Amino acid sequence: MKINSIKIVSLVLVITMLISCKKWVDYNPHDDFVITEQDYLKSESDYRNMLVSVYTPLQWINQVVPVGDIATDNAVSGGENASDVLSLQQIDDYIHTPVNSTLSEIWLTAYEGVNRANYMTQYKATNLAGQKVDFAGKEAMYGEVTFLRAYYYFTLVRMFGDVPLFAEKRLSLAESKSLKRSPKADVYKQIETDLGTAITSLPAIQTQKGRITKYAAQALLGKVYLYQNKFDAAATMLDNVITSNAFTLVSDYASMFLATGENGTESIFEIQYSNTSPYYNWGGATRGQGNYAIQQCGIRGLNGSSLMPYAAGWSTNLPTQNLAAAYTAGDKRKVATVLDIEAYKTANPSFNITYQVAPYKNTGLYNQKYLPRKGETSGQVELNYLNNFRIIRYADVLLMAAEAYNRSTAANDVKAQGYLNQVRQRAFGNALNNVTSTGATLKQAIWDERRLELAMEGDRFFDLVRTGQATAKINGFKTGKHEVFPIPQQEVDISGLTQNAEY
Repeated sequence: MKINSIKIVSLVLVITMLISCKKWVDYNPHDDFVITEQDYLKSESDYRNMLVSVYTPLQWINQVVPVGDIATDNAVSGGENASDVLSLQQIDDYIHTPVNSTLSEIWLTAYEGVNRANYMTQYKATNLAGQKVDFAGKEAMYGEVTFLRAYYYFTLVRMFGDVPLFAEKRLSLAESKSLKRSPKADVYKQIETDLGTAITSLPAIQTQKGRITKYAAQALLGKVYLYQNKFDAAATMLDNVITSNAFTLVSDYASMFLATGENGTESIFEIQYSNTSPYYNWGGATRGQGNYAIQQCGIRGLNGSSLMPYAAGWSTNLPTQNLAAAYTAGDKRKVATVLDIEAYKTANPSFNITYQVAPYKNTGLYNQKYLPRKGETSGQVELNYLNNFRIIRYADVLLMAAEAYNRSTAANDVKAQGYLNQVRQRAFGNALNNVTSTGATLKQAIWDERRLELAMEGDRFFDLVRTGQATAKINGFKTGKHEVFPIPQQEVDISGLTQNAEY
């Protein structure tokens, strides 16, 4: 009887295992999910909806902009105390290590963008079922995809140097464990290829604000050339944008950074944010549609009458007195870039302003370009500010072109002066401050102008590194180490990636 029982139990186990194996082999994802990838990319709307998802991580790499200034002489981390957003404090103090939540977030979200772009690339010709889905504007739409992938890789390569490179398809979990870092030159080559494709595919004008255009791709490619010291190519590419006459400098510099100034005549590429879908998840502070960095910049404990336009924030990313002192008398950009809260309070007694002095690393100054303002958020107030990040402006293109012409094989300093002085004339409202120098002196003038024009917009660190000025300008910067940030430790552990030097 006992033997028979064992035989019966064994038979039941075998049958169960066979059924389980069959269930695994015949597994249908619809058993667990209403919509799967088997149902997707079967229509034009599927492709266009998925394109939106490739744009989404642009919002998530939110902290690249504040890091670009906090890591320099432009700004300090600020905050409540030395442990408030410790990852930013460490970057500010140049004691950051491979264990840094801000750097890990940038790495992960940039690669999320790459993976989403690759998924669309993988199924461009045919969908998962092998079906070809053609529609008017498909090539132009894929120009947006290749631009976005290029931008994500540009973020990665200038932050971390040599990084894993894959562009054919979405990376699987198993493949992610065997990643290797590709030389920076190879990553730039892929970026150039993607932007070249985008330029030939994209329209000059998009009907929906915020969509990538041919000019955005040309401007970014010019910037990519500049980062590689390909000055002749950069000058030619950037001139395409300038001679298109599609953009003009806004007469009122400060107006660009208001909600009413978004996607204006000077805008070439902005990261779009909104407050129309309120977000409440503190566990994913950058994962909503709002701009988390706006709350960071605000004045702590700010209160006042209804006439006062500003809202309270966390006193993070504070401009330095060094930056404020760099502006000369008459430069209108200063008041549009740094807010001296005490001077503002004195000048506006009817506002009845009260505030808490920044508890840590107080400079007395605040980031005027991205200060939180009343009525521009919703839901969880801190997570839903609608302010766009201005990533590439026409003024940036003019200054990049000026540098490229000054540093070209056959330097054209007259053209360089002309582009530089367009920016300066807007800043001062006249031609009395035009630059007439040439050669190395002109080059330094252009570099200095980039600081003044683009302050608190996230370019300063990368400009100082690529021009070799970082060691002289940044306290704590060590040559041969700090030109790049460390590879996140979790990526080293999971994929066996080599670490950047001295980290």
